[in-house]
Amino acid sequence: LAMTTLLPRDIAITALLINLVVAGTSFTLYKLARHFSWRLAWPLLAGSVPLAFVGARLPVADTVYYWLVGGVLLVAGLRLFWSAPGAVAGEPSPLPGVAVRVGSGAGIGLLSGLVGVGGGIFLSPVLLLMRWATAKQTAAVSAIFIVANSLAGLAGRLQAGGQIQAGTLILVAAGFAGALAGSYIGAFAIGQRALQRGLAVVLVFAAVKLMVR
Repeated sequence: LAMTTLLPRDIAITALLINLVVAGTSFTLYKLARHFSWRLAWPLLAGSVPLAFVGARLPVADTVYYWLVGGVLLVAGLRLFWSAPGAVAGEPSPLPGVAVRVGSGAGIGLLSGLVGVGGGIFLSPVLLLMRWATAKQTAAVSAIFIVANSLAGLAGRLQAGGQIQAGTLILVAAGFAGALAGSYIGAFAIGQRALQRGLAVVLVFAAVKLMVR
């Protein structure tokens, strides 16, 4: 949606609705494939959900929106793409304390609420680059993170007077179809490194599109 002509306020609510369906589908498939870690996920969720609601109620100027999101995505995407194969692959490092994970979730939740996304696109590079999870564990945790933060962010934006745009159901249906195919491939068919590189390309492409619009 960031690559369309929609205004930020319309992008946010539409994206959050699509996120609920797409991420819910992805989470189901990755969990069935046994890639989900509740031990990793719950502190991130505990920190992020309240802050996503707060962030969704704060106004953000369009220019700040584009450069804030674009800058974060560009740095994360380039770092992820050029990292050495062993840097984020293989067995994850020991997890940090609960307070660190709650704080990380809170920061990502606030940023997600501000810009109107579920937060997975911010969480994924953190989990991979800090080696808190493998690529497939990251996909699973990010999916449930997106569902929770999308619900909180959507509630905040609707409470602040936002409206659901016409045609949203068509986009939601298209997102569901794509999620089924993409999540199955990611969960069962491709390797960790390919998934990491694919995420990096998506991050960079979206960042460039945002910053040159």
